[in-house]
Amino acid sequence: MDAVSLAIIEQLQEDGRRPYAAIGKAVGLSEAAVRQRVQKLLDQGVMQIVAVTDPLTVGFRRQAMVGVNVEGDVEAVADALSAMSECEYVVMTAGSFDLMVEIVCEDDDHLLDVINKRIRAVPGVRSTESFVYLKLKKQTYMWGTR
Repeated sequence: MDAVSLAIIEQLQEDGRRPYAAIGKAVGLSEAAVRQRVQKLLDQGVMQIVAVTDPLTVGFRRQAMVGVNVEGDVEAVADALSAMSECEYVVMTAGSFDLMVEIVCEDDDHLLDVINKRIRAVPGVRSTESFVYLKLKKQTYMWGTR
């Protein structure tokens, strides 16, 4: 990926609704060239343009990170958890847990149901450890393109 594409990504990370003309001015391309590059980046799966919400303001009052230990095929368990709408983030890890799963729920009862009746019921899940969020201090997607 060249420096111009990286600069376009950084522009969109600052403001996903920034007009192509403004991006073009910042990176030295025409509006049409920016539009083509953005479409190519989207088509290649390099980036997505999405609206990021604050879970609390849209009715999801309970978030937790859940460490999951697995017996057998970690990828199969990761796929099963990824299919659950409450599991926003699923990553295979090296360390104390095989998977780390971020869960976003409406309330404590919903969280209990997801962990106890759904995650623990997935074949291969050996154990879980929950880390309930008390307060979210920082959540950003502005890491740039380093």
